[in-house]
Amino acid sequence: MNTRWFTTMLAAGTLMFVLPQMQTQAYAQAPQGSIHGHVQNAAAMPMQGGDVKLTTDTTPSDLASAKYKFDFPVDTNGNYKGSADPGTYLAVYFKDGKSVDYILNVKVTVGADTAIDFDMTRKEFMDKMTPEDKKALEEYKKKISSTTAENAKISNINTLLQQARDAKKAGNFDAAVTAMEQAVSVKPEEGLLWFELADAQAGLKKFDDAITNYKKAIELDQASKKPKPDLQAAAYNNLGQAEASTGKNQQDAAAAYESAAKILPANAGMYYSNEAATFFNHNDADDALAAADKAIAADPTRPDPYFIRGQSLIQKATVDEKSGKIIAPAGCAEAYQKYLELAPTGPHAKDSTDVLTSLGETIHSTYKAGKKSK
Repeated sequence: MNTRWFTTMLAAGTLMFVLPQMQTQAYAQAPQGSIHGHVQNAAAMPMQGGDVKLTTDTTPSDLASAKYKFDFPVDTNGNYKGSADPGTYLAVYFKDGKSVDYILNVKVTVGADTAIDFDMTRKEFMDKMTPEDKKALEEYKKKISSTTAENAKISNINTLLQQARDAKKAGNFDAAVTAMEQAVSVKPEEGLLWFELADAQAGLKKFDDAITNYKKAIELDQASKKPKPDLQAAAYNNLGQAEASTGKNQQDAAAAYESAAKILPANAGMYYSNEAATFFNHNDADDALAAADKAIAADPTRPDPYFIRGQSLIQKATVDEKSGKIIAPAGCAEAYQKYLELAPTGPHAKDSTDVLTSLGETIHSTYKAGKKSK
């Protein structure tokens, strides 16, 4: 008997053959009984695929050459079912064309449903296994156990991660921190979990803790087998925001935004825009102007960098002593005009309009008010 019970295979699609239509004569079919069951290997795992066959040859001496009257396919869950003529059979489970297990004296009765399970964990089957098969069985059990434990761990982490995200959406950052602290204790090598923990801490304005954990998230992901550039870029961006929120050193925040832009150039416009806003909010007009120019170069469709550019330049405006007219630096009015073009009803539209009016500029905006609904 072939006892290679531990082999598995992917479920294959069922081929359907269409036979030509023929004229047939109806015959009365003899009453049959039904049979069903489950097939599991020596590790108590369902066998996928194969066939359960029935033969009236009642001795298992030559299973390969026996004539099998009935054949029932085994599905991917290890189950089979079908109908057979009444009688006593030898039931054999075949896998990949080879006999794996058999059961004697299977009785099928008219009008009854016979349950026959192939349980290869039974002592009778295990005793027939070769030393090599028994060794393979132990290795298989260890692998299954390890996989099961890892799957349970991942399931627990996913639950905690979802709880944390739901809590953050609800503004309950304490609960989010608690959930993510549990998650990182289960899988401390996962950068994403430290990123989520840092986000929750930033929500509580615990910026120093958030900074530490954003850096840890970046470090772990960079060292992983499959680094995620989008995760690293997001961590650098949020690190920049956390650094800016401490009010200690805006150059550290700028460095984080710069790193985000290098890792994910597709989003560089957003990262440079955040850098420009950070400098501007801390009254550093020169660095704000430089960052705004980089943001515009990376993505000329974002309106905020144009407003920051205009605001940075207007601080260098002079007043003509004779006329008293405000003289803005080159490019200042154009920056405000561009902001109004891109965001005619944006949060800085009024400020931009006021500055342009004070400069005596004609406002060029493509915005048109919609018709009032009746």
